[in-house]
Amino acid sequence: MKSFEQLVEGYGRFREGDWRKQYARWEQLKEGQSPRVMVIACSDSRVDPAQIFDVDPGEIFVVRNVAALVPPYETTPGRHGVSAALEFAVQFLKVEEVVVMGHGMCGGCQAALSRDLAGTDPGEGGFVANWVDMLDDVREPIAERLGISGREAERAMELAAVKVSLANLRTFPYVARKIDAGQLTLRGAYFAISDGILYLLDESSGEFTPAS
Repeated sequence: MKSFEQLVEGYGRFREGDWRKQYARWEQLKEGQSPRVMVIACSDSRVDPAQIFDVDPGEIFVVRNVAALVPPYETTPGRHGVSAALEFAVQFLKVEEVVVMGHGMCGGCQAALSRDLAGTDPGEGGFVANWVDMLDDVREPIAERLGISGREAERAMELAAVKVSLANLRTFPYVARKIDAGQLTLRGAYFAISDGILYLLDESSGEFTPAS
């Protein structure tokens, strides 16, 4: 695992290597960004969307958080980080697609399934517990059918979380309007860390199948 000092050394290699090779691209980007796709992914260090999708700088607008979750539309007081990023991407950058990408071995989904952190104080797990409790409704049938531990139950929770975020995206009025107008498409995806396979959600069937 790398220290910050080693990351700075990596910056030096980037500055002398890829940055120089893609100088024309960076010259374009200093004038602004115009990505067509927004990716909502997990903060997990093993699932970098730019690496998984093999994209150049400026090609995807990325938001990462615990378990790649999107909360439902709400206007209550508070700091709505995901909602602000979504608003910026859809309303100002005018992205054409929003992808929710879950992943295997997700600690946030494990916490939602086990509820081990429920009732803990902020700083001791409470922030995580309060964040992932938006999965409580889908947790119950999974827990009843598969239990609250083991890869089968965890994977079911990880896939269900993608569907929850997609449903919550549709509660945002401007998202719903753009979908109805054919200006925006929502997509679900799942990256399996264990074998490196990307699965795509067919919302009509509710099934995830490997990307071709």
